[in-house]
Amino acid sequence: MNWEAFITCAVTGAGDTTDRHPAIPVTPEQIAAAAIESAEAGAAIAHIHVRDPETGRGARNPALYREVVERVRASDTDVVLNLTAGMGGDLVFGKGEHPLPLDQELTDMAGPLERLVHVEELLPEICTLDCGTMNFAEGDYVMTNTPSMLRAGARRVQELGVRPELEVFDTGHLVFVKAMIDEGLINTPAMIQLCCGIPYGAPDDPGTLMAMVNQLPPGTHWSTFSIGRMQLPFVAMAVLAGGNVRVGLEDSIYLKRGVFASNAQLVERAVTILDAMNVRILGPNEVREKLSLNRHG
Repeated sequence: MNWEAFITCAVTGAGDTTDRHPAIPVTPEQIAAAAIESAEAGAAIAHIHVRDPETGRGARNPALYREVVERVRASDTDVVLNLTAGMGGDLVFGKGEHPLPLDQELTDMAGPLERLVHVEELLPEICTLDCGTMNFAEGDYVMTNTPSMLRAGARRVQELGVRPELEVFDTGHLVFVKAMIDEGLINTPAMIQLCCGIPYGAPDDPGTLMAMVNQLPPGTHWSTFSIGRMQLPFVAMAVLAGGNVRVGLEDSIYLKRGVFASNAQLVERAVTILDAMNVRILGPNEVREKLSLNRHG
């Protein structure tokens, strides 16, 4: 049991949710406002993707990240910024018997250092590293992160003094996390996010979660989440298993059946759950101290 936990809010993600929710944050102004609102509701960390303001699709334009970061840093609300570095690994094959050529409209492949351009420019306290390759949901999309890509990315993040949040979608990803730790590419204790409920990674049942928890490196700072209807039950499951919490519109667009959520509402519901369990919720400065973060901005 973790009696002192922090909350991360993943405010928008890169998925195709803009047509399914009337108020998914899309513009830098909207994303920054959502991060600030989530912090005011009780989140210590805001996990940031950006989207193309015209299409709503996930993007990796450093100028969009810069606007979000500058707006948040200029506000009176303190929150730890966690910028994704997961964009640029989208490999989408052609259909059926014709996997090649790749789907040029949906494929977005970039080298490991190009994926970190915005991190190098803005120096957030945290950025993510997706720690493996996997079939991601339905269709022909493969989330692509090869060992050499991950080693190069981890090395650069370490040089920048940014804390990597290691995104683990299945048990094999943990094997590679341990290899990078052994190679000195990840400073210990590691910070790990256990990502559950995403087809076709680790399912969101207690047995699978505990199997991954039991394989974590010693002393790890870790959080977990599930997508969809299990997002809020995972708030309780996370602290019962000894971890920290993530919620947000990246992972679920509903507060309850048929009721659209805002990021602030999802954080508020997580606060209610944790308060009822007598868990003390950590603020941004406590998280900085706990995770030994470097505050560049």
